[in-house]
Amino acid sequence: MKQSNIVLIIYIIGIIIGALVLDIWGADTSIKKGLIALGWTAIFLIAYFYSDREKNN
Repeated sequence: MKQSNIVLIIYIIGIIIGALVLDIWGADTSIKKGLIALGWTAIFLIAYFYSDREKNN
């Protein structure tokens, strides 16, 4: 399995956990929950970039 696919699967699992456990997309959102989602997406983008970069080298 490619590293980029593994990173994507981990990201999707994190989004599902965030939706069900942390209720990130609920009506009572706060700045903390928004920053958690933004940080998780930033980590995903960095990991995806480096996994794709390893594939090209």
